[in-house]
Amino acid sequence: MLNQNQTPLLDALKANAARPHAPFYTPGHKLGEGISQPLADLLGKAVFRADLTELADLDNLFAPQGVIQEAQQLAAEAYGALQTWFLVNGSTCGIEAAILATCGTGNKIILPRNVHSSAIAGLILSGAIPIFLNPEYDPVLDIAHSITPNTVQSALQQHPDAKAVLVVYPTYYGVCGDLSAIANITHQYNIPLLVDEAHGAHFAFHPELPTPALAAGADLTVQSIHKVLGAMTQASMLHVQGNRIDCDRISKALQLLQSTSPSYLLLASLDAARQQMALHGKMLMSCTLQIAEEARTRISQISGLSVLEMPRLGGSPGFLALDKTRLTVTVSGLGLTGFEADEILDEKLGVTAEFASLQHLTFIISLGNTPADIEQLVQGFTSLAKEYRRSNLTVKNQVWQNLDRTLDYALQLSPREAFFAVSEILPLTQTNKRICAEIVCPYPPGIPVLMPGEVITKSVLEYLQQIQAMGGFISGCNDISLKTLKVVK
Repeated sequence: MLNQNQTPLLDALKANAARPHAPFYTPGHKLGEGISQPLADLLGKAVFRADLTELADLDNLFAPQGVIQEAQQLAAEAYGALQTWFLVNGSTCGIEAAILATCGTGNKIILPRNVHSSAIAGLILSGAIPIFLNPEYDPVLDIAHSITPNTVQSALQQHPDAKAVLVVYPTYYGVCGDLSAIANITHQYNIPLLVDEAHGAHFAFHPELPTPALAAGADLTVQSIHKVLGAMTQASMLHVQGNRIDCDRISKALQLLQSTSPSYLLLASLDAARQQMALHGKMLMSCTLQIAEEARTRISQISGLSVLEMPRLGGSPGFLALDKTRLTVTVSGLGLTGFEADEILDEKLGVTAEFASLQHLTFIISLGNTPADIEQLVQGFTSLAKEYRRSNLTVKNQVWQNLDRTLDYALQLSPREAFFAVSEILPLTQTNKRICAEIVCPYPPGIPVLMPGEVITKSVLEYLQQIQAMGGFISGCNDISLKTLKVVK
């Protein structure tokens, strides 16, 4: 057992920041002396003394033998992993590395259609061929959940040569599928289960939260420690267990994908966040669950609003558990779209959501939220229901129903082939039935509606236009006004 009270990387950074010396190394601001005054006024100068490079005492992220290695070993023990890597380029580089380490050009990988755009980037980088599966879908709420064990089983029977299965767990809405069953099925084919657990870094620290991916049998999981715990933005971790993943290939992939000048502020924040959770995680998560439950109870009692809950009778294979710290509120009963409600709450009522969709607003409640935040959230929704209500909203256009009609199968080229193909830019109206050459996704949550290699269909074009008309934001593509699209020539 390691001493989880230790913070080897944080301690080394603190010691080096305090050491008197003349700095003739990067970064150029030299311990904050060269920082512009407006930035110093915002952040203070102390933080810049710790913005250091790979000095002798600070170890090397790509060949760790000192304090980074010790910090990663402590994290591996805290999260129940065989080996852990610290990530400074977010979970994005972790997902990309997972695909690069398990799949080569022409290799098949099974994954849900509601993956994050980082998985599409992984397909482009690796040349892997996606075998996309439809997630379980709630047509009333227009929310996609997890893929089911049956769909994975069926896909593996049809594609026994697949090199890996990738699952999103939890989804952006906090929904968890039957990961244990999916792991068992995947392992029958002796291939690894990769998990995008970006939003589940807290699961390991409280019994009332869903089962962590590693405990459910995942071979590799990537977690955004910054999204739900106390690390700085971009700071994530990749964990591996068992022998189905080649750890050397993970290290090599991360060397390709991460900066050769990693931020020690980010790395130290991972060390500190791990210590905080290892020592106090259960207490912190108990408090978080308590205030989240208060928000859930009080908001669900406001006329015209409802909150996403576990389905009755114990759920379904695509919705087996719900992260109760993730709050999704359906606002369409107020006659508002999620986009309109988001704007009102943010600009007039002092409440900012994580993301909006056509019918819903989703909020991340974490260890950093206070009872006062919850009070403001509840009062915001109370005001929204009283002062901004309109007649009921009927949302006719549903993304997963639209995509359903195009999925079998619209992929004409591998994402890599389409990404590097000669392309042209056409008016949106002229792109129907053409092959897409870029990623197009309403954001957040960053789930692509079109990706390189897919055939563009009329229903998808209509969906994107409707999202935009209702106030959503389209990202990933060259022309975010969506007047044009890049297609394969």
